[in-house]
Amino acid sequence: MGADRTNDHLPLEVEKLSFRYKLRPEPAIEEISFGLRPGEMLLIAGASGCGKTTVARCINGLIPRSYKGELSGAVRLYGQDINAMSLAEISQTVGTLLQDPERQIVGSNVRAEIAFGPENLGLPRDEIEARIDEVLQRLGIEHLRGRETFVLSGGEKQKVALAGILAMRPSILILDEPLASLDPTSAHEALTIFRRLADEGSTVVIVEHRVEDVLGIQPDLLMYMQEGRVHYLGQAADMPSALDHHEVKLPAQWVIRRMRETGETPAEPPPIPMADPASEPLVRFEGVSFAYGDGPLVLRDIDLEIREGDTIAVLGPNGAGKSTLVKHAIGLLKPVEGRVLMAGQDTRQLSIAQAAGTVGYVFQSPSHMLFAPSVREELSFGPRNLRFPEETIKTSVERSIEAVNLRGLEDYSPLSLSFGQQKRTAIASVLAMRSKILILDEPTAGQDYANYTRFMDAMAGASLEGGRSVLGTHFAATLFITHDVDLAVTYANRIVLLSEGRLVADGPPDSVLCQFDLLRSCRVRPTSLLELNCEMIGQTGRFLPAPALAGYV
Repeated sequence: MGADRTNDHLPLEVEKLSFRYKLRPEPAIEEISFGLRPGEMLLIAGASGCGKTTVARCINGLIPRSYKGELSGAVRLYGQDINAMSLAEISQTVGTLLQDPERQIVGSNVRAEIAFGPENLGLPRDEIEARIDEVLQRLGIEHLRGRETFVLSGGEKQKVALAGILAMRPSILILDEPLASLDPTSAHEALTIFRRLADEGSTVVIVEHRVEDVLGIQPDLLMYMQEGRVHYLGQAADMPSALDHHEVKLPAQWVIRRMRETGETPAEPPPIPMADPASEPLVRFEGVSFAYGDGPLVLRDIDLEIREGDTIAVLGPNGAGKSTLVKHAIGLLKPVEGRVLMAGQDTRQLSIAQAAGTVGYVFQSPSHMLFAPSVREELSFGPRNLRFPEETIKTSVERSIEAVNLRGLEDYSPLSLSFGQQKRTAIASVLAMRSKILILDEPTAGQDYANYTRFMDAMAGASLEGGRSVLGTHFAATLFITHDVDLAVTYANRIVLLSEGRLVADGPPDSVLCQFDLLRSCRVRPTSLLELNCEMIGQTGRFLPAPALAGYV
């Protein structure tokens, strides 16, 4: 049996909790204490690697059972110490949504995935089917019931993983970056569900970098962490000054108000390169359509050109075909109709190795890319296979480490790092290859604002070193898939909007992103930063991040 939910104890108590991973010299968390009542929602925020996920792993029992190290303090579920409980008992009380759904899904199809937990509880068949129907309807994913899990988009996998958890009906929910793979409207819908679950009596812990989104559902408490310690624990509505807007992305108006209060100088905006419309396309899509196996078309008659100087943000709902589109751009997939040309050559005639010399691709899930015993060896692998001279490899690796803030982690195993650090390692491994075209799938997933601003600035050329980018190289074009609208607002000079496999908009940011009705029809929700930029475009002449907008408001 799981923890007794009928006694008078709090559902969750954490007391002086500290932990150091076996492979890491420094503590991941130190002296963490808090308690939550039924129906309370806690938002945990902070920089990537600050210990948020470690707290979650201690609550769900993965520490010390799956992750070894030195543990002290206590975690109690309804008054019972989790050290006295089996992992099976804990899982009946605590449901966990992991950052990376790839590491959570075990079923070959959606129905089997959702049924897995209830089947392990030994529930009757009728009860299992009723729970499957309930969670599919609650999450609005009835259409996915018969789909194979391996063909789902990252956002669809996230929803299916959540459905599997909700089917277990846990009283405590641990949600680790639950919005990372979701389109803005899906994220809003998921947050509404989390709020409803709390209102119905569940205890909810959300670990999330998208702080502005979570604040919209009025969490009861906010815990802000830095370097493994709690720097603020209190009412979320207070928006404490302890939150550093350089580290955590906060609502635009709040950032501007804070800058005025502190007298902080408005920031210089990152440079936006200009594309040359007369240049020969680096990549050209000509009437491209694609389907996986005998399934429905995922891309439909796509015509698209990528030119030198383009920094393209690809937006659209989960399942719109965004990742499928970029996999065609690098030759991983071949069209069933039409063709893709890379530097004038049909990708059907190019090997993956040949394409890799031109296009660098960062997968949505870092687990698809990381395998080397150390970060340094991971970053050296690609350049070495491209036969770079050893001195060039060394320079490329060092510059990439600097660009994505991995200094001090060079000799660690990538798999011992946090999800956010793993994502940055995957990005750095591609940066080190000095590809002509850089393609990133959800580059901000698992990243705090400070880290993703750092590497996006580096790629945009904002971090200069002797007049050159800190990367020591120049990308002819950059393309990134994102559900982070503010990333597109800040860094893109062109927006490509996909829906149901079709290209529905392609143009400069202000011409596409200020069409709010069009965005909402594609499940893209305007943010406070986008709304303010659309109001101010007559004065600014271009979209700006909040610290730069402060000079105009």
